[in-house]
Amino acid sequence: MRKTLTSLAFIATLSAGGALHAAGSETGEPEAAVSEARLRANVESLVGFGTRHTLSSQDDPQRGIGAARRWAEAQFRQSAKACGDCLEIVLPETMATSERIPEPVRLVDVVAIQRGTERPNEVVIVQGHIDSRVSDVMDAKSDAPGANDDGSGTALVLEAARVLSQHKYPATIVYAVLSGEEQGLLGGKLLADYATKQGWTVKAVLNNDIVGGSCGSDGYCDDTHVRVFSEGTRADAGDGLRAEARRYGGENDSPSRNLSRYIAGLDDPALEVRQVWRADRMGRGGDHLPFNALGYPAVRFSVAVEDYEHQHQDLRTEDGTKYGDTIDEMDFPYLAKVTRLNVASLAALASAPMPPAPKVDAAVKTWTDLTWDAVPGATGYTIWKRRTDAPSWEAEPVIANVAATSARLDGVRGDDWLFGVSSTGLGGARSPIASAVPGGAFAPLEANAD
Repeated sequence: MRKTLTSLAFIATLSAGGALHAAGSETGEPEAAVSEARLRANVESLVGFGTRHTLSSQDDPQRGIGAARRWAEAQFRQSAKACGDCLEIVLPETMATSERIPEPVRLVDVVAIQRGTERPNEVVIVQGHIDSRVSDVMDAKSDAPGANDDGSGTALVLEAARVLSQHKYPATIVYAVLSGEEQGLLGGKLLADYATKQGWTVKAVLNNDIVGGSCGSDGYCDDTHVRVFSEGTRADAGDGLRAEARRYGGENDSPSRNLSRYIAGLDDPALEVRQVWRADRMGRGGDHLPFNALGYPAVRFSVAVEDYEHQHQDLRTEDGTKYGDTIDEMDFPYLAKVTRLNVASLAALASAPMPPAPKVDAAVKTWTDLTWDAVPGATGYTIWKRRTDAPSWEAEPVIANVAATSARLDGVRGDDWLFGVSSTGLGGARSPIASAVPGGAFAPLEANAD
């Protein structure tokens, strides 16, 4: 369930991962403004471009990837106008090649940046991919509606920008519509490289890919859960760090894994997070993975139940079964719930400071020492623990909202526990918990040392 507080006096009762929205959010919780009707209208517009294949027309005014990108840019500009030009629109691009792109093609991401009021270089990203496909991944001519994959994620990003741009946050929120996912996660890599070149401190990446359906191809339905996928060990870790993680623990404590736990702490009875502890679905991938490769905390949102008859399929009917990623197979009340969870997560993350980078010293002691460096914007720090075989942090903190950057836990033998520390900002906004394990810090590793 989602947790909120009205006073710092109750911080100790907040379960691990809970957070507050920014003090500047005068109009209430932003997720309440999410519109199911707008989500549907946005998906209808995206489907109306016929195909959004990466190799489709870039110049046709009504059909193809170029027309779809320009439409998405126009939606961002409308939201920017409504918030007094609070969104900066940028269009990172490259000439892309891959196994699925026989000749170099212009690849463009459509990105809106809502600068933070206090820490503009501290960034939270929400993204979905705009390109679509049919059965043959090289077929750029056939109709490829891409309603759920990933019109749903694109519509979510556009709606998040419309809603959250009416509020102010200490950190920056980046809304990204990505190209080239179906041709090899190219748009995700383009944006991850762009983030690095900008020198952004990336706190979290929320990738939304196939988030608008609730029934599977076998008839099983679930509209009360959303899956959040997260890597266990860091993709940017070298052999040396992996060896440390094996020795001291940390295989289940990457920043992405703790980001997943944080989001699960913000869910709602109407839509609960089912954490899936692998980087993505079996044998498949998404645009969060290029961020993981660079050491950025990133997770994937996806439906609780996938429908393979209406995903990556030519439009056809065979033996009475209809195939194709069409809008009539979507569940828009479900998409609205996933969008609200994303909006709530973005608001919480953009309100809170960065997590600290804690270190633990507990060898041959009957006590445990924790230390960390001060975090910009933090007014205090909260210490958490869990048993090494427990999936989640304990509901009650060990110490809540201490001002110092160190703590001694008397009588706590470190061999039996995992420890973490979260930061608290003004208004009680709390960061995700960073684990005091090798590679637990929410930042890329400086080097992949062996």
